[in-house]
Amino acid sequence: ACRAGSSTPFHYGATLTTDLANYNGDYTYGNGPKGEYRGQTTPLGIFPANGWGLHDMHGNVWEWCQDHWHVDYSGAPADGSAWEDELSSEDNKKTRLLRGGSWNDDPRYCRSAYRSPYQPDFVNYIVGFRVVCLPQGPSLNP
Repeated sequence: ACRAGSSTPFHYGATLTTDLANYNGDYTYGNGPKGEYRGQTTPLGIFPANGWGLHDMHGNVWEWCQDHWHVDYSGAPADGSAWEDELSSEDNKKTRLLRGGSWNDDPRYCRSAYRSPYQPDFVNYIVGFRVVCLPQGPSLNP
C-alpha cells in the first residue's frame, strides 16, 4: 500500500523531505536535505497522497500491520493478502509488524520496505493503526 506501484524507497522517489512527510527533519536520507522537526503528529492529508490516494504512509505514526513477523519474505503470499500463521493458545501474542516510521524518527525508518517486529500489546505515543474497509457485494453506485 505504501509503495503504490513504485519501486523506490519512498513512493515519492529516492529520498524524502519534510515537505512530503512528518518525520524528524534533523536527519536526512540519501541526498535529501535537512528539514523541519515538528515534534508531534500532524493532521491527516496535509502532505501529498501516494499514487493510490493514501496519505501519511511515510512518517507521522508507526502503523500496526495484520501480518505476523517473518525474518524474510520466503513463503509470503503472492496475492497481496496478509501473511498470518496459524496460532495455538500458547502463541496468541505472535509478533506483528509495525511500518511507516513516525514524527520522532529519522527518514530511514520511514522507507517503504522498513518493518519492525513488536508484540501486539506494545503501546507507545508514536504508534497507531489504519482501518481499511473494502466494499463488499454489489456495486455501491445505484
